[in-house]
Amino acid sequence: MPSFNYNAVDKLGRLAMGQIDAINEVDLEIRLERMGLDLITFRAAKKSTHLFNRNKVSNQDLVMFCFQLEQLMSAGVPLLECLTDLRESSSNLYFQKVLGAVSAEVEGGKMLSQALAEHPSVFSDVFVSLIDAGEQTGQLPVVLNNLFNTIRWQDELMSQTKKLLAYPAFVAVVVLGAVAFLMTYLVPQMVSFLRNMGQELPLNTKILIAISNAFVNYWWLVIGLPVLIVIGLTAMIQANPKARYRFDMLKLDLPVTGPILHKIIMARFARYFALMYQTGIPILDAIKICENIVGNRVVADALSRVHAQINAGDSMSESFRNAGLFPQLVVRMIKVGESTGGLDKSLLNISYFYDRDVNDSMQKMLKMLEPALTVILGGILAFIMFSVLGPVYDSFSKLKI
Repeated sequence: MPSFNYNAVDKLGRLAMGQIDAINEVDLEIRLERMGLDLITFRAAKKSTHLFNRNKVSNQDLVMFCFQLEQLMSAGVPLLECLTDLRESSSNLYFQKVLGAVSAEVEGGKMLSQALAEHPSVFSDVFVSLIDAGEQTGQLPVVLNNLFNTIRWQDELMSQTKKLLAYPAFVAVVVLGAVAFLMTYLVPQMVSFLRNMGQELPLNTKILIAISNAFVNYWWLVIGLPVLIVIGLTAMIQANPKARYRFDMLKLDLPVTGPILHKIIMARFARYFALMYQTGIPILDAIKICENIVGNRVVADALSRVHAQINAGDSMSESFRNAGLFPQLVVRMIKVGESTGGLDKSLLNISYFYDRDVNDSMQKMLKMLEPALTVILGGILAFIMFSVLGPVYDSFSKLKI
């Protein structure tokens, strides 16, 4: 469906501008009328092919959407007015367009969950399912508040991860930059001097010269080959389900980052499962939705086995234990939740425990990375200096004799 940039006025004569999808001019006028706007001018929106085109809605946008919509609905503001206010207050132009389309669809008679489901790139299946359950139970403000807390938690976790990895990434860039400078500038300057001494060069110096020649003569291959390998592996993983499964298993089996990733997945699963359970979504449906949330094919297959066992009549705790991928803590807390009737509280306790554990583990990993990168940089520099200065020192020793 084409998009149109429009200029319109509301009932008070205030100017409104934005972008909305419509079939044609008539459809555009109808959609704007449903939003309480009168069309003035419009033009077809150009489809941007820019590499960094921001047709994206961040977690922060969704956090503010849930928070503001919950506050407005709790205050008794009608849904359509809420959506109009949210569209006008959003600083994300693409999100404005999406909210405009959602508002038009709600005005046309759709439920909010149905309107949100028309935009799967913005609102996930679990988001839509929770909104649908909130509408059916009459607890939409409560669901929005829970979504606000959950998405904010996820955004804070991602932000914390980026902050913790910022320093190691900076050091890694410095290391690569230093190596590139030494190999392309310093070492070639020393090669002619070493060869003019007329003595046999040691093996480590020959290796250094060969590496330097590769950097100078085949720099395009040194830069391009890793990029091509990454692109090729990414394409293969996305196209081949078996490759995706093995890659996801490899990520979980890595020595340091694997356990941390496993805990993050468990925390995400527990929090969203608890949220769906609180909202009234059936357990089997919640588990099926969680298969798409965890973001790991190995864990998703384990949840699929859990779903099949529960559907066959087994208990939840027994099904999770038999899956073989869920830690004993998860199984034990689910069993406690089953016996006490407080499954949602048990799941939230799991999420809280793993959230704290992930934070501690990442702090420890950061403390390990800093000296490790320093040692690597020192080792590279020591190898280069020893390979360059070793023959020079030997030459000077012979001159003294």
